[in-house]
Amino acid sequence: MDQSVAIQETLAEGEYCPQAVQGVLCEGDSRQSRLLGLVRYCLEHGGQEHALFLYTHRRMAITGDDVSLDQIVPVSRDFTLEEVSPDGELYILGSDVTVQLDTAELSLVFQLPFGSQTRMFLHEVARACPGFDSATRDPEFLWLSRYRCAKPELELPTPRGCNSVPGTWPGYATIGGGRYPSRKERWLLEEIRPQGAGSVLFWGGAMEKTGFRLMERLEEADREMSAAAGSRERDSAGGSNFDGLRPNGKGLPVDQSSRGQDKPESLQPRQNKSKSEITGMVRSSTITVSDKAHILSMQKFGLRDTIVKSHLVQKEEDYTYIQNFRFFVGTYNVNGQSPKERLQPWLSDGVQAPDVYCVGFQELDLSKEAFFFHDTPKEEEWFKAVSEGLHPDAKYAKVKLIRLVGIMLLLYVKQEHAAYVSEVEAETVGTGIMGRMGNKGGVAIRFQFHNTSICVVNSHLAAHIEEYERRNQDYKDICSRMQFCQLKFLLNPVTFVLCPHSVILWLGDLNYRIEELDVEKVKKLIEEKDFQTLYAYDQVQMATLWTLYFSEKCRAPAWCDRILWKGKNITQLSYQSHMALKTSDHKPVSSVFDIGVRVVNDELYRKTLEEIVRSLDKMENANIPSVSLSKREFCFQNVKYMQLKVESFTIHNGQVPCHFEFINKPDEESYCKQWLNANPSRGFLLPDSDIEIELELFVNKTTATKLNSGEDKIEDILVLHLDRGKDYFLSVSGNYLPSCFGSPIHTLCYMREPILDLPLETISELTLMPIRTGDDCSQLESPMEIPKELWMMVDYLYRNAVQQEDLFQQPGLRSEFEHVRDCLDTGMIDNLSASNHSVAEALLLFLESLPEPVICYSAYHNCLECSGNYTASKQVISTLPTFYKNVFHYLMAFLQELLKNSAKNHLDENILASIFGSLLLRNPAGHQKLDMTEKKKAQEFIHQFLCNPL
Repeated sequence: MDQSVAIQETLAEGEYCPQAVQGVLCEGDSRQSRLLGLVRYCLEHGGQEHALFLYTHRRMAITGDDVSLDQIVPVSRDFTLEEVSPDGELYILGSDVTVQLDTAELSLVFQLPFGSQTRMFLHEVARACPGFDSATRDPEFLWLSRYRCAKPELELPTPRGCNSVPGTWPGYATIGGGRYPSRKERWLLEEIRPQGAGSVLFWGGAMEKTGFRLMERLEEADREMSAAAGSRERDSAGGSNFDGLRPNGKGLPVDQSSRGQDKPESLQPRQNKSKSEITGMVRSSTITVSDKAHILSMQKFGLRDTIVKSHLVQKEEDYTYIQNFRFFVGTYNVNGQSPKERLQPWLSDGVQAPDVYCVGFQELDLSKEAFFFHDTPKEEEWFKAVSEGLHPDAKYAKVKLIRLVGIMLLLYVKQEHAAYVSEVEAETVGTGIMGRMGNKGGVAIRFQFHNTSICVVNSHLAAHIEEYERRNQDYKDICSRMQFCQLKFLLNPVTFVLCPHSVILWLGDLNYRIEELDVEKVKKLIEEKDFQTLYAYDQVQMATLWTLYFSEKCRAPAWCDRILWKGKNITQLSYQSHMALKTSDHKPVSSVFDIGVRVVNDELYRKTLEEIVRSLDKMENANIPSVSLSKREFCFQNVKYMQLKVESFTIHNGQVPCHFEFINKPDEESYCKQWLNANPSRGFLLPDSDIEIELELFVNKTTATKLNSGEDKIEDILVLHLDRGKDYFLSVSGNYLPSCFGSPIHTLCYMREPILDLPLETISELTLMPIRTGDDCSQLESPMEIPKELWMMVDYLYRNAVQQEDLFQQPGLRSEFEHVRDCLDTGMIDNLSASNHSVAEALLLFLESLPEPVICYSAYHNCLECSGNYTASKQVISTLPTFYKNVFHYLMAFLQELLKNSAKNHLDENILASIFGSLLLRNPAGHQKLDMTEKKKAQEFIHQFLCNPL
């Protein structure tokens, strides 16, 4: 997921975050999650400066409210970022990448996830470094002054390489525990800081101080790759051999003298343990390196190499053969328990050691902390239990671990196979309330094994037998939103979704049931192995897409834990539940497969490659690429809030292979407006080939307000650029139907008629009206005390849902949300008919979409200061504009009514304070977001009003 969007919401005007990556800050034995964002600032004289913004967060960063600025590191001349491999560290394919960030004043170590997101981030950081040209002016970073919150005390710098307590770096002003240097202090430090620092290493490669630049290295590697094509070892996608360019075996050429050898002991990564500890955690005692995987660190290939790759894909059957590998696939809903017994009866049941392990868990942690936040100690507990339970007759390397709240997926391969695994990507999709809560959803790992693409999905879908449609929606959301970004210029580049993979393994607690049959009948059919009859009563109804098997749980009839697969050359060898394990009310399920994988015949590969290269030599390099577009004008009619609209067109290529890409227009930071997206936005076309491009239009809380007010319109021009060719211009137009979602509270109070019945001029005038103007009733028509749309939703919930279990915690249906939105915008309250969960989610989305929160930004800091003092807190609320104060009291009264029914709806003050705290009380726009202390204060502020008389 692209978390740079969340960072962008925290930035001031003129600041832009092109790339972000989630990592772990390593300080001694401490491990703290951090979101790293590269922020670019465009100077008035035309130059650019960059800084690395470090954020704390406790859940997946979806909006700016989910992150809190912790530290800023300017990308100055002494800034370096290098991959470190401390002595004794176990390196295995797919493991996290350890990088060290150094300036003259600080040294930080991070572990970043293996994959393209990290590659793109490191590539952008390398490009952002100012270089060492003395003629270039030094960055001044004056734009960072807005983040200063304390006058620094000058002192000598901490010795290089030592991690001090956050907030103690010399010459810096603190920023929530981090610092940045003022110009005066930077001058002082220049006199005493060590000189000559500046090499940037990543993925084993280096950007040297002088001489080479990264792109020069890549171009040189590209040329040598073509020259050595006849004798190279191939990568798993038909790629190139870089052995001659990779002395360290891990990526780009590296000057061994530049690698950090004497790192402080406090900076050693977590894996730097004793050999026995390492063997206990991962059953591999030697270093496993995959040149094939690390070649993907190279951001850009030449046109010639791209064509070679494309032709190799087309001729794959000419140089590959099918070889069977044994896969173990297991799923276990552990019901929030810690491991209490050894897992060998589940994981090591077979005589033959599997080649690949795919192990999934659900409900890893059921605590409220895990539900609302991201961290849980049980991840480490179950990871260790699985690692110790793998088959004793083989050594395994952990390829990847991915977790979303309680849904976790682990992938292991035999040590000898690790060199043939590449293109490892992991992604998560939360389908919980507002698409944010990860209590339901899916996680996935995709990878290339030899020459076969494989995707493994672990999901936990909506529970209860009556939530069949919700489960279907969860499944569709996972399929559509689970996207893996690879910088791999093939016929369909950039984005991989589930379907194109050769093999898909889907496991988890799917919660689909057997309907309309009593328990005894179901058991009898199972005993008779009459599965076809059971299929007719099975809620999954995906038999045409999947081969399906299922297991029995203790309570009946609930066949929830399932393993599904799709693809060719797959043979199931065993399927069973493991009744001996008693940790959970679910039983672990396993299935063993023989999966036919395409393996490369090196001799045939060499011959095929030579044929392709010879044919390319005959091509005329001077040809100019040209394409034709099936459509250039796109009109999106009647666009609605949070309703996806898609228009597509086809690019047909002529006789010259070409790269295409949508490019930014002058003085713009993106190739399109925020509500628009092109998929794919770039790619490669072979001669006389076609590709379909989808233009996706989606209005959310970020863009709705300006469309309501008329400050923005559904109008844009896209520029489609051909490498070595011309540009094509695409026109986008349409109309947006104004909505109460994204409209200010005071605006809605003056709309006595439904918003869609009002003239656009009136809507624009009311939307742009200042907040305090709303208190002056003499200027406008007599307003309502609260927005009628808010009353409609709360009244519906009060009449129908005060005893509803899991209210505000279980998501509704998207189709029902659209129905609720239309009823609110048209005023047809009598037609409102939706599930309680759908209306509850609509209420949360409504509050989230408010451009000014219920507790106005101006009162934010006062609320935090008086948190814990109810009298002072009530005084702050009394200062709010009239309409906002009315809405706050109205919502608190409703929530108190819900708490009166807590015995049935299972809500409590802490849950409601956590949900509504971040919606009603938001950090002022343009400022850094809350850290965990501020979030807890915000929740405590709301908690007071839930527990005391209003």
